[in-house]
Amino acid sequence: MLASARALVDAGILTVADVEGRYRAMRETVMTEAQATVDALRSGASSRIATADAVMDPLTAYRPSAVAATASSLHGEPDGQRLTLAGMINRTLTDIMAARPDVLVFGEDVAVKGGVYGVTKGLRKRFGAARVFDTLLDEQTVLGTALGTALAGFVPIPEIQYLAYLHNAEDQLRGEAASLKFFSDGQFSNGMVVRIAGLAYQRGFGGHFHNDNAVAVLRDIPGIVVAVPSSASEAAALLRTCVALAVEEGRVCVFLEPIALYHRVDLEDGDGALRCVDTTSAEFGTVATHLDGDELAIVTFGNGVVMSRRAASRLRQRGIGVTVVDLRWIVPLPVDDLLSRLEGFGRVLIADETRHDGGVGEGVVTALVEGGYDGAIRRVSSANSFVPLGAAADLVLLSEDEIVAAAAHMIDL
Repeated sequence: MLASARALVDAGILTVADVEGRYRAMRETVMTEAQATVDALRSGASSRIATADAVMDPLTAYRPSAVAATASSLHGEPDGQRLTLAGMINRTLTDIMAARPDVLVFGEDVAVKGGVYGVTKGLRKRFGAARVFDTLLDEQTVLGTALGTALAGFVPIPEIQYLAYLHNAEDQLRGEAASLKFFSDGQFSNGMVVRIAGLAYQRGFGGHFHNDNAVAVLRDIPGIVVAVPSSASEAAALLRTCVALAVEEGRVCVFLEPIALYHRVDLEDGDGALRCVDTTSAEFGTVATHLDGDELAIVTFGNGVVMSRRAASRLRQRGIGVTVVDLRWIVPLPVDDLLSRLEGFGRVLIADETRHDGGVGEGVVTALVEGGYDGAIRRVSSANSFVPLGAAADLVLLSEDEIVAAAAHMIDL
């Protein structure tokens, strides 16, 4: 503060007397408010926080009508294009930026290069360098810029180039971004949508810095929202809803994009099923379903949805009917809708591409048990390992074959 005061005085904007007067006036304001609070408590006109719900209200207050209206306003003109996941994210970012001049997109290589995977290609040319810009190769700077621009009234959409790099700067989310609304009792917020390229199964490039399935740190942050698209059809609606949550509720959202699905076209060889049009809705706290078998439900997300849909096709050839449930929202888990969708199923298999310990599947099992689900539950997941290079990655990552085997075992029990 002293440095700021000196700069203002040196620039001739304020005099020393002006600075002293402002400090004294602010001290008087603070002391007056503090005394009023004490007096209100003593008189009974105000009371201390007395319930857990009251403590958590700044983190959990939800405005569904406002969120839905804002998400709807971010739609572009429908053109019927069938796009890949990367293409749909690019198109949706374009629509969002066109609809809202307060949205900024920035990060390492997102502007001039258009992103490592081309996801932000063309945005700088269309919206200019003031709204789409490259940052230093430093994740703390990326998220710090998001913090500052959010407080200045913008809606930042920063990119963390790989999930493993988030760990260098995760406290910018845990200790700063996500806690502001909590510690100010909702008076201040810094809503943002942090795009992160992540998860595993990326071929021909990597090691554990570029193939990372560690999401535990995100699941541990109160109030944060984490969405994971499994295809182009989900991506647009999820991203719009995240932006709406940031705008209307000041939420800190993470949009975790499966790298391995960015440019994937086929579910089965040559079917082009993963090229989709923008038709899906994705209300916060709701799941999506694929297929309609009634013998087994596979609960999954991200890359697991593609593997599970392929596994379901193989199981159908054995006469086993499967429904695949895509969580979409992994923080907080969409518990109520999930339990509703699982009514009537006597068997649930959780296919979790994250690590066995600290992954998403643990929370799903807990949600089912605490929610009163009384059918059979089984979980398959990736191993408690970093993701190695090359073919060795297949030894520790959840596979389609493991999903098929676990499902068949549950049916035969």
